[in-house]
Amino acid sequence: MAGRFDHLPNRRAIVDRRALAERLAVIDTGDAGQRRIAASAILKVALDAGRAEIARRLVDHPSRGLEASNAQAYLIDQILRVLLDFTTGNLHPLSNPTTGQRITLIAVGGYGRAEMAPHSDVDIGFLTPGKQTGWAEQVIESMLYALWDLGLKIGHSSRSLDDMVRQARSDITIRTALLEARYVWGDADLYDEAARRFKAEVQADTARQFIADKLAERDARHRKMGDTRYVVEPNVKEGKGGLRDLHALFWIGKYIHDVQRAADLVDVGLFTKAEYRLFHRADNFLQAVRCHLHSITGRAEDRLTFDVQREIAERMRYSDRPGKSKVERFMQFYFLQAKTVGDLTGVFLAHLDEKFAARGRRFGLPTIRRAPRRLHGFILDRGRLALPGDDFFAADPVRLIELFQLADKHGLEVHPLAMRAAARDAKLADDIRRDPRANALFLDVLTSRRDPELVLRWMNEAGVFGRFVPDFGRIVGQMQFDMYHHYTVDEHTIRAIGLLGRIERQELTDDHPLATAIFPQIVSRRTLYVAVLIHDIAKGRGGDHSILGAEVAMRLCPRLGLTAAETETVSWLVRWHLLMSATAFKRDLSDFKTILDFCETVQSPERLRLLLVLTIVDIRAVGPGVWNGWKRQLLANLYDAAEEVLRLGHKQTGREERIADRQATLRAALDWDEATFAAFVKRLPEAYWIAEPDDVVAHNARFMAASADLPLAIDAQVYAERGATLVTIYAADHPGLFYRIAGAIHVAGGNIIDARIHTTRDGMAIDNFLVQDPFGRPFAESTQLARLRTAIEDALANRGKLADRLLAKPAARARSEVFDIAPNVLIDNRASNRFTVIEVNAHDRPALLNQLAHALFQSKVTIHSAHVATYGERAVDTFYLTDLTGDRITSAARLKTLERRLTAAAAGEDLDAAA
Repeated sequence: MAGRFDHLPNRRAIVDRRALAERLAVIDTGDAGQRRIAASAILKVALDAGRAEIARRLVDHPSRGLEASNAQAYLIDQILRVLLDFTTGNLHPLSNPTTGQRITLIAVGGYGRAEMAPHSDVDIGFLTPGKQTGWAEQVIESMLYALWDLGLKIGHSSRSLDDMVRQARSDITIRTALLEARYVWGDADLYDEAARRFKAEVQADTARQFIADKLAERDARHRKMGDTRYVVEPNVKEGKGGLRDLHALFWIGKYIHDVQRAADLVDVGLFTKAEYRLFHRADNFLQAVRCHLHSITGRAEDRLTFDVQREIAERMRYSDRPGKSKVERFMQFYFLQAKTVGDLTGVFLAHLDEKFAARGRRFGLPTIRRAPRRLHGFILDRGRLALPGDDFFAADPVRLIELFQLADKHGLEVHPLAMRAAARDAKLADDIRRDPRANALFLDVLTSRRDPELVLRWMNEAGVFGRFVPDFGRIVGQMQFDMYHHYTVDEHTIRAIGLLGRIERQELTDDHPLATAIFPQIVSRRTLYVAVLIHDIAKGRGGDHSILGAEVAMRLCPRLGLTAAETETVSWLVRWHLLMSATAFKRDLSDFKTILDFCETVQSPERLRLLLVLTIVDIRAVGPGVWNGWKRQLLANLYDAAEEVLRLGHKQTGREERIADRQATLRAALDWDEATFAAFVKRLPEAYWIAEPDDVVAHNARFMAASADLPLAIDAQVYAERGATLVTIYAADHPGLFYRIAGAIHVAGGNIIDARIHTTRDGMAIDNFLVQDPFGRPFAESTQLARLRTAIEDALANRGKLADRLLAKPAARARSEVFDIAPNVLIDNRASNRFTVIEVNAHDRPALLNQLAHALFQSKVTIHSAHVATYGERAVDTFYLTDLTGDRITSAARLKTLERRLTAAAAGEDLDAAA
C-alpha cells in the first residue's frame, strides 16, 4: 500500500533499493543457479545491514515498538521487490509474456500487517491469474531458494485466483491471513482483481460467522495459555491481553468495515478517539517488548520469561524505586497494558453485540436467565445490567459499587457498555470511599456466598476496585520477581478470595477436608474474607508486607464497617498470615516446643481456624502445582496439635504419656510376643517415639524385624496421604551416612522433602525419607525405585565417587540463575528445648541437601531431622542437631564454624568435598 512506511525516518539508511538493484543488475555470468547464488550473497549483506540499523534504532528509542516492527517489514519489502525484479528480469525473462504469465507477490499475516519482530516468519503468497504456468513455477522456485539462502524463515503459498477464493471460503486460517494481504510487488492489476474477488466472494455476508469463529479461536487460545492475563511469565503474542487479542479486534473491524488501519476503527464507531489512543499505546508497547525479546534471545521467542525480563526492563530504561525494582515496575506496566487490551475487547464486543447479535444471542457471552426490565434504576438488556443514561454514575457515584453488588446478588452480567462507563467514571469512587452505603455494598460483594471472585474481577477490570480501595490499586498488575508466584498480586488475591468461597460452599471437600469441616465453626466469616483481601496488600512498599499490611487493616477495616474486635482480628491475621506455613514446613512438629511457641502467638481456637483457612487459600492461589498432599498433611498435623494445646493446655499430655501411648498403639498393631516387643522397644531412643507417626512406627518395626540379618536394607513405598514416597534405610550407623544417602537419592532423580534420622541403642540407623520426583509427585515407578535402591547401595558401598555422579547430573533450571539469592544461615537455640535448630536459605539447585549435610558431617554434629521447603528458586532447609553427646550446641566458636561451613556449602563451594 502506498504510504504504508512514510512515517519511518531515513528509510534509505535501512535499505537502499535502487543501489541494491544496480548491484544485482551487473550480475551476468554463470548459469541461472550461479547468478541466483551471487544475488543472494549481495542481498544477505543488505539484509544484515538493515537489521543492524533497525536494532540500533531500537536501542536508541527502546519504546518505539511499532516503528521497529514496521521497519522490519519495510526492509523485507525492499529485499523482495529487488529479488522479484531480478528473478523475472535476469533469471527467467519473458520476451513476449501472455496474460496468463503474470504473477503478483503479496504479504500476508503479520507481515501483511507490516508488523514484524526481528525473527518473525516472512509470510508471503504468490498469485497467478489461472493455473500455474511453467514460467511461474520457475520464478517461485528461484525466489524461495534465494530467500532460504538469506536465512529467512518463509511461510509461503502459491495460488490461482480461483484457488484463493475456494480455500479462503473453507479455511478460517487462510481467510484471516488473506484478510491482511498487502501488495508487495508484481502485477498490480492482478492484485486489485484478487482483492475485489476476496471482498465479493469471501467476505460478503459472512461477517457473523467470521466473528463467531475468531472469538471461539480466541477463547481456545486463552485456555491453552492459562486463561489469565496475569501470569508472571506471559506470552506477549498469544497470551490473554497480548498482541493476538489486539489483532483479533482489528481483523473483525477490517472484515466488517473494510478498514485498512487500526485508526480507522474510530471512524466506523467501534472505538472512541480516547479508546484508540489506548489501543495504539498498548500495541506500541507490546510490539516493543516483542522486538526486544527477539533481539535478546536471537530467535522467534514470544514468552516473557524471568531470564529476559530484567534485561528488557533495562533496555526500556526503567529504574528502581523504593520497594520496587526496575523489573517489577516494567512488568507492572506490562500487566496494565494487558488489562487495557481486555477492557478494549469488552467495549468492542459490546458494539458487535448491538450490531450482529439480535434476537437474544450474544457473541462470546453465555446465555443466562432473563430478569426484570428494571432493577434499582439500572435497566436490563437481555439479562445484563445496563445504564439508563450516560450520566447515571455521575448523578450518584455509589452506583459504581451498586452495579457490581446487584450483578452478584442477582446472578447477572454487566453490559460491556456499562463496564465502559464504569471504567470512564472510576475516578468518582474517590469521593465515596467514606460513604457508609458504598462500603456496605462493597463488603456485601467481598463476603458474598455466591461467586465473589467473578464480580471482584469485573470490578478490578473496570478500575473501580483500585479507586475505591487505593491500597489495592497499588498492587494491580504488580508482579513478584521470583519463580514461586505465578500471578500478579491482585490476581493472586482475587483467586484466593474465590478459593475461600469454594471452600465455604463445600466445593473442595476432597482437596481440603479439614478446612471444609471447620468452616461452619468460624464465628466471624467476614473477618476472614477481609483478611484474605488485605493479606498481601502491602507488597512492594519496601518493608515487611505482613507488618505494613496489618497497619493497612487497622485503617481500612473500620471504613468498611467492621467492629473494633473484627478489625483487631483482621490485623492479627494479616500480621501472622505466614506463621502457620513457616511453622509447618520449616519446623519439626514432633518437637513439642514448636507447638507451644506457635500456640503462644495464636492464643485462641478461633484464630487457629481462621489462620488455617487463610494459609490454605494463600498457598493454593500462588499457582498450579504449588499445593500438594504433603503440605495438606503438615498443616493438618500442626492444626491438630495446636488445637489440642489451645483446648486442653500443654500439661494435659506429657512426654512420657505420649511415648507410652505410641508404644501401646504399636503393640496392638503387631502380633509379636511380649519378649520380642520389649526387646524392640528397648532398642529405640525416646526421641524416636515422639518423632514418627503411628503408621511409620509400625512400618519401621516390621521392616527392621524382617531385615535383622541384612547389612543394608532399603524399602520404598508410596505414602499416598503425604503425596510422596517413604524411603526407609536400615543399616549400621556410621559418620556421613545421611549426606551419602541424600546424594544418592538426588543421583536417582528424587527430591527429599523430609528426613528423620534415628540411631538404635545397638548402633543401627533407621532413617525415614519422604521423596518426590522433580514435579512434586510420589517417586513411584518401578524403574525409579530400582534406580533409587541401586544409587543408595552404591553410595554406601563407596562404588564410584558420589561427587562425580552429582556433577554429572543436569544443572538446575537455567532460568533460575537470573535470581540473586545470598546464602543465609540462621541458628536458633530457643526454638527447641533439646536441639539446635539451623535454617539455611539458599538458591535451590541439585545436591544442595547433600552439600549441607556434608558440611554438618565435617562439623561433627548429629542430624536428628531435616525439613526441606522450596519456594520457586529459593530453598529453605532446616536441620535439628545435637553434638555427638546428644546435647544442644552452645559453644559460640562451634556455632560460628557451623555457620561458616554451611554458608560455603549453600553457595556451592567445594562440591568435591561432598564425596
